[in-house]
Amino acid sequence: MLNEKMEEAINEQINKEMYSSYLYLAMSAYSSAKGLPGFAHWFKIQVEEETIHAMKFFDYLNRQGANVKLKEIQEPPMEFGTPLEMFLQTLEHEQFITRSIHELVDLAIAEKDHATNAFLQWYVNEQIEEEENDNDIIAKLKLVGDNINSLYMLDNELAQRLPPQPATQGNA
Repeated sequence: MLNEKMEEAINEQINKEMYSSYLYLAMSAYSSAKGLPGFAHWFKIQVEEETIHAMKFFDYLNRQGANVKLKEIQEPPMEFGTPLEMFLQTLEHEQFITRSIHELVDLAIAEKDHATNAFLQWYVNEQIEEEENDNDIIAKLKLVGDNINSLYMLDNELAQRLPPQPATQGNA
């Protein structure tokens, strides 16, 4: 059974994960409008991942007999600049989510909530992967610079991203 502090913090995290979905959906739309269908596809897959993250928290609250309290989702921006600027914003957002997950872990430890701490370890590892993916794309975008042909090749590469697989989602 979760205490009120932990329940409220996880409900806040659900909202942050759903905002992430909204943000990446906006980035997908922006990429599409800029003629970058591969970037748009990459962000659509990211929308799916973030929704899965939110639903894992949602299911955890339900399994713990806690109350899910859905909150208003903030409207995301609609302009993101160059592809490099967009991915720098993506990395900044993922770093914000990482800090939020770490705060949840700290709270679980302070509250001696071992079950929630164990559950959160999946997210700790997931955030390492999220930031690594963003950093890899940022490095490629820096190499590409203003070269349109290279940007086209990177767009094609991002179009190959596969959707999340049930086996990799975990059951944490």
